[in-house]
Amino acid sequence: MKTIPTAAQAPIRQRLPVHRFAATLVMAAVLTACGGSDDPITPVEATPAQLTLQKIGSYQTGQYEVSAAEIPAYDAASKRLFVVNALVGAVDVIDLSDPTKPVKLGQLDATAVLAGSSINSVAVFNGTVAVAIQAPVKTDAGRMALYRASDLSLLGSATVGALPDMITFTPDGKTVLTANEGEPSDDYQIDPEGSISIIDVSNPAKPVVRTAGFGAFTGQEAALRAKGIRIYGPGASASQDFEPEYIAIAADGKTAWVTLQENNALAKVDIATATVTDIFPLGFKDYGATGNELDVSDNDGKTINIKTWPGVFGMYQPDSMASYAVDGKTYLVTANEGDARAWGETNPLYWGDKTSKTPGDANKGFVEEFRVKHLINKSGWAGREYDDLPPQLKSLAAGGLLNPATFGYCGAIDGDPKGCRDDVQLGRLNISWTMGYQTNADGSPKKFTAAGVADPTGDRLMYDKLYSYGARSFTIWDEDGAKVWDSGAEIEKFLASADCKLGSTRNIPCADFFNSGHNEGNAKDSRSDAKGPEPEGLALGKIGNKTFAFIGLERMGGVLVYDITNPKAPTRVDYLNTRDEWLTDPKTEAAATPSRLAAIGDLGPEGLTFIPAAQSPNGKPLLIVGNEVSGTTAVMQLNLTY
Repeated sequence: MKTIPTAAQAPIRQRLPVHRFAATLVMAAVLTACGGSDDPITPVEATPAQLTLQKIGSYQTGQYEVSAAEIPAYDAASKRLFVVNALVGAVDVIDLSDPTKPVKLGQLDATAVLAGSSINSVAVFNGTVAVAIQAPVKTDAGRMALYRASDLSLLGSATVGALPDMITFTPDGKTVLTANEGEPSDDYQIDPEGSISIIDVSNPAKPVVRTAGFGAFTGQEAALRAKGIRIYGPGASASQDFEPEYIAIAADGKTAWVTLQENNALAKVDIATATVTDIFPLGFKDYGATGNELDVSDNDGKTINIKTWPGVFGMYQPDSMASYAVDGKTYLVTANEGDARAWGETNPLYWGDKTSKTPGDANKGFVEEFRVKHLINKSGWAGREYDDLPPQLKSLAAGGLLNPATFGYCGAIDGDPKGCRDDVQLGRLNISWTMGYQTNADGSPKKFTAAGVADPTGDRLMYDKLYSYGARSFTIWDEDGAKVWDSGAEIEKFLASADCKLGSTRNIPCADFFNSGHNEGNAKDSRSDAKGPEPEGLALGKIGNKTFAFIGLERMGGVLVYDITNPKAPTRVDYLNTRDEWLTDPKTEAAATPSRLAAIGDLGPEGLTFIPAAQSPNGKPLLIVGNEVSGTTAVMQLNLTY
């Protein structure tokens, strides 16, 4: 495909339409008249009509399914990539001067800053590398450290909140922010407060930390829940329950927005005062509405069955987020991955012991995920005890029912969900048992008899709604958390269509492996009962007058590209999925040789970063993708047409 030279390569007359070229000459004359003839004319980047992704290079760790490549960042001056390698808790430093042949130069190891620690996230600004460091005990305070990109020397560090999971610079590079997730211990007995650290790094040797916490919202839990914000951790206050995940910052550097993934909410932060000024509930996606269809079963004969499901809702629960400005207004773009709290799930004490009839101990964890077929069994939950019945759910009632007024369409009647439990219906869908059932005025569960009759002495919950994880979409919000646009069912429908192709050469029908898992072979439809293609990673890139969103699909794999220049009407531009082996279990190939693993392609995109042409080592815009399952860092070139 023919490409036009980038702004850095092409003469002004070639890049600009006649009227814009003339306007540039007029401006030059004005500058000369004002004594500004020595000021260079800022090049104007041409706006492409179209782009396609092409993989041109890859760095391979040879490590499978151990998160050996996660979050990438790039330094233009040194032409170096910095990629979080969670396997070793460090950052791999990669020479990208030839993007077709990335070469590892070394590692950034934070153990000198904090013994036994590991790095979760990395960001770069003008030659300075910032990393977010998790303490050996994740509920302890973490660290932020700064390094020089050119020689990897440590510049300074500072203490931040518990489990800093994402790090970013403000646009002027003077401030670093970390999203301190504050996850609980596996037994949920220690639950640190979530927070956002706002760090002045104008003197890298002596960073100054301020903390934007959620203490002002503690005590307001009832009002926050009434607004639709999920606060549900066992015994947790609002400040403990809020778990910051990802940060986006306004172009003027004054405001930050933070995803609270498990809480299905956004926090708004005033950077100057280090204050959380508001919490916005993101609401729920109605899967009963036309345009929001989805496939809910992985056990229906590998059939693609995208349809509406009244009474079923999706929690947006975004992971990655980025911001951009249009006509002076900030818009937020989120990849709506979804995430369930599942702590202590591998602890047998949490579930109990069937042989000794020892009940599960609610003090040993908290798992909120449950399949619909198990939640609404007319016989109750007794058959799931010692298996996957959370003790917290057991303490609420003895079983759950579906309201026939909503779910009669799949067969529910009073006291019996009937066909709604079938695998080809709603039975396989994973949902949260913590919400959707009828409550009394005080918020306590309203009880029903096994026959479905409201009765305070009953032992059943009545579910009017079912809430699944994520929205299988990406969404654009305004700066106050109001939804501007959502991709609806578009991603799943595209993956099921004849237009969608997989593989480096785009020759494999996506429909043959619809909703596959990133660590499975020949697994069509295997993720439909969970979060589908699972949009997770996200990056934005501006080329000329257009803004593009790059969305990584964690499970199905690959990167979707959308033109989001008009936030109310994005359009799909491209999709590239470089997984070439779909029939064989990747684990089998990984156990053979690293070369066989490499032949499979890229699995499990986690983090993405856009490199504009002006900063790119080859003068063309690039997209870097860290793939946590295959342990590969892919270099994709954006081939532009005009």
